[in-house]
Amino acid sequence: MAHDISIRADGFAEMAYVGQLPWHGLGQVLTDNDSIDDWRVAAGLDWTIQRSPVQFMNGSMHTWPQNEVLYRSDTNDPLAVVSNRYNVVQPVEVLEFFRNLVSEHGFKLETAGSLKGGRRIWALARTGFDGDVVTNDRVNTYLLLVTSCDGGLATTAKFTSVRVVCKNTLQMGMWSAAETGTTVKVRHSTVFDPTAVKGNLGLNANIVFDSFMGKMKSFAEKSLSGQAATEVIERLFASSGSANLPVRETRGFKTVMQLFNGAGKGSTMDGVAGTGWGLVNAVTEYADFHIRAKNQDNRLNSAWFGEGANLKDRIVDLVEMV
Repeated sequence: MAHDISIRADGFAEMAYVGQLPWHGLGQVLTDNDSIDDWRVAAGLDWTIQRSPVQFMNGSMHTWPQNEVLYRSDTNDPLAVVSNRYNVVQPVEVLEFFRNLVSEHGFKLETAGSLKGGRRIWALARTGFDGDVVTNDRVNTYLLLVTSCDGGLATTAKFTSVRVVCKNTLQMGMWSAAETGTTVKVRHSTVFDPTAVKGNLGLNANIVFDSFMGKMKSFAEKSLSGQAATEVIERLFASSGSANLPVRETRGFKTVMQLFNGAGKGSTMDGVAGTGWGLVNAVTEYADFHIRAKNQDNRLNSAWFGEGANLKDRIVDLVEMV
């Protein structure tokens, strides 16, 4: 299939959303008033992850007791072979994580569902803390929870932001190691404790947002000449060049330069054009929409957790040092 969203045999897409129809046109639309239980059904997360010992044939049946097959309760489709010490996070637990955040803290679920046949499950909620970095350049803040059942990703809760004008996503990782974090990861070798995760996050979305906005506004006031921006982007992609292809000839470098110099969405706005904020957004737009990927879902995975996320972290550090 051309995307990684889980599709059942009857064509049902395991995704629900509020607001605009997603780019792929799949999923069930809900409203802000729908309950967590409504989300569980509409997002196709109304099944459980079951486990069974691994068995194999070699003349007779043998059991491999150290490993187990994880499979879906509704279809019996296998999901992964894991250690018998692997701790799974059930689909409903991902949604339940947000129940009191919705009822008591004003969060609003916006998307939820599964990818890769159920191997990756996520939910994304808007925190309600929004604001303009510069005039008419609004940023909304979200909390994302995602888990996997194939060992490919630790259960991760993280604050992220979305720039409204172009839908760029930027991780809000602006705290020092001594502070309550903006990202919490729980390996599958330990039990997922939602209360502990919320405690480690602090759920001080307002403080996280204020810190993030303060830094981005300072970037909007930081003028970057063409030469300075070129040097920063070159350092960003320093590992991309080769003996036969210098950094400035790579696709990534050229694309980011074009986005920064006016091709990017919102790149010509006052406070964006020729500034550190503009350069951060050029890189985030590249990571979200232009970085090479097999399909849009792989690109999304990169933007949130892979090379795209790493690029976003690095550009923030580089702009801060200018």
